[in-house]
Amino acid sequence: MPNPKPGSFVHIEIASTDPTRTRKFCEEVFGWTFEDMPEMNYATFEPATSPGGGLMSPMEGQPPGILNYVLSTDVDADLRKIEAAGGRVLRPKMEIPNVGWWALFQEPTGIVMALFQGRAQPPQRERRPRKARQTRKSASRGSSKARGGRKGRKGR
Repeated sequence: MPNPKPGSFVHIEIASTDPTRTRKFCEEVFGWTFEDMPEMNYATFEPATSPGGGLMSPMEGQPPGILNYVLSTDVDADLRKIEAAGGRVLRPKMEIPNVGWWALFQEPTGIVMALFQGRAQPPQRERRPRKARQTRKSASRGSSKARGGRKGRKGR
């Protein structure tokens, strides 16, 4: 997904009581591709269009279902806004190693969603095309050519 804006859905997590069966179903029916992350008992998936997501067993105390992640630039600030608007924090901000942070919340009518904040990427320096530089050597060659000859070559 190119440059999602804060507040956009950026990740969908499917919690299944049988992730292997759910994966096979989604591959056969929808053509999704999966990549295993065995160290996390997790598989990421890519559907035809963004956002992609993950497949796993339900978290402790959670039923099977789908969890939508909303992009945040500041999970802590957004959790304060959620509580001020009548929502409830179910799991505070937690780190996803080498990826970012997430938190689980419930909006006032009971719908459960998550926030996601990615790690800041180092700013990319804008690369501009370099202008051709004329060195002293090439400058002197150029002047020699302009005078009708080449420096160091005899007779022509």
